[in-house]
Order: sequence, then C-alpha cells, then structure tokens
Amino acid sequence: MRAVESLLLFANVLTFFALAVPRRRAARWTRAAAVIALLVAGVQALVEGPRWQMIPAYVLSGVFLLVALVTAGKPAGETNGRSRAKGIAAALGAVLGVLGLAVSVALPIMLPVFRFPQPTGPYALGTVTYHWVDAARSEVFTPDPDDRRELMVQLWYPARADPSAPRAPYIPDADVVAPALARLIKLPEFTVGHLKYVTTNAVASAPVSDGQPSYPVLVLVVGLGGYRQVYTFQVEELVSHGYIVAAIDHPYAAATVVFPDGRQVAYDTRMEPPHRQPGYNPDTAPAHNAFADAQFPYLAQDVFFTLDRLAALNEADPNGILTGRLDLQHAGLFGQSVGGIVGGEACLLEPRLRACLLEDAYMRADVVRAGLRQPTMWITRDADTMRLERRRSGGWSEAAIDEHLTTMRAVYESLPGDGYYVQVPGMFHVDMTDAPFLSPLASWVGFSGPIGAQRAHHIIKAYSVAFFDRHLKGQPAALLDGPAEHYPEVLVETRRPRHGWPADGGDRDGDWGSDRASTAEVGGSAAPRVAADTAAGRSHRARYACSGARSVPPRKAT
Repeated sequence: MRAVESLLLFANVLTFFALAVPRRRAARWTRAAAVIALLVAGVQALVEGPRWQMIPAYVLSGVFLLVALVTAGKPAGETNGRSRAKGIAAALGAVLGVLGLAVSVALPIMLPVFRFPQPTGPYALGTVTYHWVDAARSEVFTPDPDDRRELMVQLWYPARADPSAPRAPYIPDADVVAPALARLIKLPEFTVGHLKYVTTNAVASAPVSDGQPSYPVLVLVVGLGGYRQVYTFQVEELVSHGYIVAAIDHPYAAATVVFPDGRQVAYDTRMEPPHRQPGYNPDTAPAHNAFADAQFPYLAQDVFFTLDRLAALNEADPNGILTGRLDLQHAGLFGQSVGGIVGGEACLLEPRLRACLLEDAYMRADVVRAGLRQPTMWITRDADTMRLERRRSGGWSEAAIDEHLTTMRAVYESLPGDGYYVQVPGMFHVDMTDAPFLSPLASWVGFSGPIGAQRAHHIIKAYSVAFFDRHLKGQPAALLDGPAEHYPEVLVETRRPRHGWPADGGDRDGDWGSDRASTAEVGGSAAPRVAADTAAGRSHRARYACSGARSVPPRKAT
C-alpha cells in the first residue's frame, strides 16, 4: 500500500471513531478530522493516482464529512422516542461504518500497488528498451508475406547509484498490457489497472556502472501469454550481481506487444495450451498444443536475432549507454515455461549461449534427441506438486506432467558437461513469476504453492545467481554442490564434465561434435546446424537458410 493511501485509511478510521463517540466539546475537532480526511483523499488521488480499490475510502471520507456537518450543533434534549430512534440509527450507522472501513482497508491490501524487494547485489539498476526489426525474416503469424519480424527487447544493466532518481515503471505500457493480461487469465480488465502505478528498483537510461569494464549478458525468454517484465524479481537480482539482462517480448506469443508507433500486437489464441481450450480433460488431454510446439523454433530465432542486435549495440549504442559494455563472450539464457521450451531450442542451436537455465519446461523432441552441450540447470518440481497445483488451480494433465519430467531429466542425463537438476517441492508454476505479487491471497486461491511465493523467489534467485556466477564468471558456487543449509527443502542433483570436456561448455575442438544430430527442425524444414563461431557469430540469414520459411498457417485477413 502506498504512503498517502495508508494516511487516508488512518484518517478515515480516526474520523469514524470521533463520530461514533460524539461529545459536544469535541464537535469542532470532529468536523476538522472529517475535513482533513477528505483533503487527504484528494491529495492521494492527485499525487499517487486514483485506483478503483480506493473508491470505498474516497466515498467514506465524503460521507464522514457530511455526517459531521449534519450532526454539528444538534440540541441535546430529546424525547425518549426520538432518543430511541436516534440510538437505533446511530447503531446502524456504526455497523455500516465498520463494514465500510473494513472494505476500504481490505481492497487495497488484497490488490496492492506492490513493491519489489531490494536486490541483494552491490549494483544499482538501469533499464532501456529497444525496438528491432529483422529485415531478413518474414513474420509468420500474419497473412502479409511482406511483414517483417519485429521485437521489443528491454535491457536491465548495472548502473551508477542515484538514490534520488525516479524509479522506472514496472510496465510502461500498462494501460494496454494489463487489460490484455486480465483477459488471458479470465479476470475483468479493471482488476489489474493499478499495475500502471507499480515501479521497480531500476532507473530509466541511467549511466552504466564503472564497477567492471563489461558485464556478462543473459537473454530472457518469456513464457506464453506473459510480458517482458514478468520475471522482474529474478531479473533485478541477477543485474544487481553484475549481469546485463535482455528480455524479449515475442509478438503473438506475449499477452500483447506495443511498438513505439502505437501499434499493438495481440496474443494469438491458436497458441493456447490444452488446459485453456474448451472441453479440457486432464486425463485425456494431450501434453501440449501441437500448433504452438511447431512455432517454438521460430521463436528461438528471436533469440539469435537478439544476440546479433546486442553485438551491434555493443559496437555503437544509439542511446550512448551500452557501447562496449556487453560481454557477449560470456552470454547465457534463462526462461520459464514456454520460455524454457524456446530456450532449450535456442541453446541447442546457438553456440554463443554458454550457459542455460531452464525452468519448469518440457524439452522438445529435437532437444531430447540431440542433447545440450552447455552447462545447464533445470529448476522444477516433483509430480505430486504438479498434481496438487492441478487440483487447486487447473492445468497439468498427466500427459503434461510426464512429458515435462521425462524430457527434462532425459536431457539432463545426456549432458556431456556440468548439469544441475533442481527440484523445489511445494512450488507452483506461477511462483516462478511476479504474479504472486498481485495479491497476498494468491495462495488462498490456488495460484501459489505450499512453499509460498516469497520462499520460492528466494530459492530461484539464489540458484540463478550461483549458476551463472560459476559458469559465466568462473566464480565459486558452493550452493550448487549439494544440500544447502539455507535451503533444506531444495533437492539438487549434479553432473560433472566427462573426461576432456571443458567445464565452461566450450567446444573441445572448435566444433560441436559429429556425434550430435546434424539437422534440426526450424521453421518447419530441416536447417543446417549452426557451426560454432563464438567470436562474432554469423548473420541471421547465413546461419539459417530457412529464415524466411512460413511455418505458421497465416491468419485470415480481416
């Protein structure tokens, strides 16, 4: 709850008690308290911004002032009948007042303008967003063959500390993104309108910190129906420990994407997972949406293009902020849900990605078949936790549970180098996102697991930092070596490199090996495997002969 919101609620409570225990000598004080409460309501709306959760508080402040003015100066002497009637009216008013106060306090607490916790690393945070167009690649989700793939990519980076600088908004386009998100999760659009008031710990376009000449880069792949800021709790922690994070908004797979010229790209409902489709039955539903699964290699190409643009940005940032500050020789990736699925595909094909963190995501057939070569960590849960989540909030058919756990473990067990299989019993899928911040009631309505979102976030942040510190910075990370005193509930399995295999995921002989599959399904056709070229990478068109392939049946023009 914001500061002036709290002050308004306190003023209303104070005024209510003044009215409920009237004393002639306190009448002037009562009127003053009522006036102050109404003034505070006006200040709150002007300074912090109004939101529907505060409407009961606004109404009460006006009602209390009206009551104070009406009751002021009333004579003390009354007949017994009138006294009795007035007593009943006063009691009824007191009850209604208490109920009104309860509602006015509960609503902003249940749906708060939340704050992100301060990250624990030594660096302050900056952020900047870019709009990039891939001129070499057709947009496969639209009917126009001349449409090009466009991305919005937000970067967070270690910045010079400036405690007085205003903090960046959580979702800059919240007026558009929040209603789209509400529609996806089947809520009235107004319920999340207050997201426009949420701020982060980052400062927009802040100067980069001089703590290091350059910083390792992490590409964040967002889950289906999400938005690029939906893992801010994790992003801010990583950035505070010296990483640059680039989060991709995937058009047609995100809740909605807003481009700088105002164009809006809505979520393509053909991507919907089985549990959101009519007639869903967890006992018979398929593990995944075959249409969506066929598009994941195309979304993985967004990762490759982003790495290309980051390389160009490192040469010359048009904003003059990040030139020369991105260490792309030490680049990694993380993603959750569909972000993890697409991330697995990207890590299979892209040698510039030196470490991969994949959270609660099945691995596609080509990834299982060929395996990954980088150090990789999976963060997930056990089958019983997934079934508990199904009972409480839906989803997670038996086929999906089996596919997730079987494919993640298969790729983990085939790793030639370092690998980590981390299980957190009692953690739900949504606990790996910012969603539980929306309401402290998340666990009551089944959207947060028994472990609690706060504990889940602590675990995810700790293991994320430890993993990338070890494999991108070469720093010790005892947390990854077995059971941890601070996280006794976490189950960690580890794999060590085979003899002769570099611990950092690099190539033994400059090639990714002939014992791996030589082709992968990209854009619906077999594309040549990407040869290792970690120094600069090849151009998008040269690396993918099928970059213009239209694997998605286009929408009908409307």
